[in-house]
Amino acid sequence: MAIATLFFLPNSPFSHKPIKAISFSTPKSQIHEPFQTQVQTRTENPASYVTIHNPKAVVALFGAGLTLSLIGPASAAELPLLGSTLQFVEPANALSLPTWAIHVSSVVEWITAMALVWQYGEQSGYESWKGLAWGMVPLLGGAFCACTWHFFYNSESLEVLVALQAALTVIGNATMCIAAFRIYKASEESSKNL
Repeated sequence: MAIATLFFLPNSPFSHKPIKAISFSTPKSQIHEPFQTQVQTRTENPASYVTIHNPKAVVALFGAGLTLSLIGPASAAELPLLGSTLQFVEPANALSLPTWAIHVSSVVEWITAMALVWQYGEQSGYESWKGLAWGMVPLLGGAFCACTWHFFYNSESLEVLVALQAALTVIGNATMCIAAFRIYKASEESSKNL
């Protein structure tokens, strides 16, 4: 909860700089005066895009990572909560806390990748990149199926989620392949026009 609130602070701890805009110019003889475009380039260090400016955010993220790496293969049943009166009893097939951290962080990373791909499509003007973001949606659905199935301790009554995850993985791989081909075709056409 504490880490999630870092992303919603009024003054964001993460620097927000737009992606370098790509624009094309045509000869002035082919453009009417009111519709002229200007080419703008930015010379910034790409490493500065991921700089965290809030020291508290750095400490919190580092501390969370360190804590999760030092816990080891522990489950929630092994951690004491308010003394020994509130112990959880989990089945033997319960996921460990580090495994849950990997599952959840993978989903968050996938959503972030989708947002970045979409943003790149908007900033660059290449609409085919937005198709890649849409192509990533079925794989996100498969990830939610896996997390849901594990949340309910791999219940046999929810075996349909395993089949649904497999189907969404196949569909997602196909949609991403189609989207990648569309990006290839769009870049091929734009290179011919140059």
